Amino acid sequence: MTIDRRSFLTMAGALAASPAINSARAQSPAATPPKAGGLAYRSVGELRAMLDARKVSAAELLDQAIARIEAHDSRINAVVVRDFDRARAAARVADEALARGVRSPLLGIPMTVKESFNVGGLPTSWGLPMGRDWRAADDAVAVVRLKQAGAIILGKTNLATAIADWQSFNPVYGTTNNPWDVTRTPGGSSGGAAAALAAGYVPLELGSDLSSSLRMPAHVCGVFAHKPSADLVPQRGHSPPRSPALQVDITYGLGVAGPMARTAADLALALDLLAGPDEDQAGAYRLSLPPARHSGLRGFRVLVIDDHPLLPVAREIRTALDQLAGNLGKAGATVARSSKLLPDLAQSAKLHTKMVRNFAGFGAPPEMLQKAREEVAALAREDDSLMAWWKRAPLMSHHEWMGAEIARARLRQQWRELFREFDVVLCPPFSVLAFPHDKSEDREARLIDIDGKPHPYTLLIVWGSLATPPGLPATVAPIGRSPSGLPIGVQIIGPLLEDRTTLAFAGLLEREFGGFVAPPGMGG
Repeated sequence: MTIDRRSFLTMAGALAASPAINSARAQSPAATPPKAGGLAYRSVGELRAMLDARKVSAAELLDQAIARIEAHDSRINAVVVRDFDRARAAARVADEALARGVRSPLLGIPMTVKESFNVGGLPTSWGLPMGRDWRAADDAVAVVRLKQAGAIILGKTNLATAIADWQSFNPVYGTTNNPWDVTRTPGGSSGGAAAALAAGYVPLELGSDLSSSLRMPAHVCGVFAHKPSADLVPQRGHSPPRSPALQVDITYGLGVAGPMARTAADLALALDLLAGPDEDQAGAYRLSLPPARHSGLRGFRVLVIDDHPLLPVAREIRTALDQLAGNLGKAGATVARSSKLLPDLAQSAKLHTKMVRNFAGFGAPPEMLQKAREEVAALAREDDSLMAWWKRAPLMSHHEWMGAEIARARLRQQWRELFREFDVVLCPPFSVLAFPHDKSEDREARLIDIDGKPHPYTLLIVWGSLATPPGLPATVAPIGRSPSGLPIGVQIIGPLLEDRTTLAFAGLLEREFGGFVAPPGMGG
């Protein structure tokens, strides 16, 4: 049985904010560094060295990962599809290969992937009940490439219903909680992935991003994530349940697949394995990306921005960015706090909203389109607010879409001009820290608290809109914690196809100022 896009979107809209199964529990104590002798928070690089030296076996690593999931996931609910038996068989094969002297980047490394990616024999539901019992026949291209590098996929992680929220709850798998504070969200839509990393289950994850779905969860869970340049990582097999896995990007380059990890080096390793054209011989063709622009902070020209014209940024995040800017200046980087070359952030957000909402509305049933017409008719003609663009977007004509594509091309040109004077742009990944679960059905009626004042939840889209329409690479790295102990990240945006520059900069921040720390009570 297949499902058309109209039926899929109808069910997605009806279920996007359904009450979740799991309830949150008590808040955790203060954060602690991982224990030096444990395996849970080792990087891929560290585990690779241990496996190659035969200091640990793939079976032992897998057993340790499974034990942590079984010990902690009743509270967190991150790994919602478990494939432990096949993973154990794969670990035995990996150990046999290692004993023969075989070496591969991920050979014997346990990991999970976002539930929205097809893994042959496992459910792909996108959190929708109509996909609950559907199993993909084949792996997504990205999953194939990870397995070819030796990765052992032990399960799949939770996500927002229809991958369409900044929280991760749905009627199929329930609610994923943030390991830093289980009363709060781990973000979305790749929230289960970020939570699994923060909880020390696995060292590497595969997620996806359209409107910060990689970047926002990394920020609120204190881990690393990379949104690659547009079209860099194939998305075949990242498709709704009961849909064919087509060799086409139905998001027109807006959506991407990308890695999440606890170190910048692991992100870079994963991107090398994932990047390249979508070909039947997975991984047969590799792209040669430009090297990082600089090898040390002293050479970097950095633009730091922390203000958006459409939505405030929480005080704790602005303070952390101010401190980072000061530290970068002391480390020898050239730091600016404004530039006339920066594109109009309000117009970028409106363009992003217009295109993403129109894409999401494709194939919507007549009653949904009629409701949209009624809402648009009630708007004042001169209303140019982001909410007005949000409401008008589903009714955009083909001619208007082509106009948006031209605006997008102009936006890319503006960014090219800016990156002649700067190497990276630093900004918030999101306007707020991890916030309490909000499962109210009408997402457009939700409010988000920023420094004691309520703002429309839908406006949280703004910081994701800088890198998405022009297709730029963006890496998120942890830079500190709020006075209440919640993680804070920074978004590092770079020139198109210069993914190695943003990844290298994230690595330098990690080296100079510290990176991931384990959530309270999770060290080991």
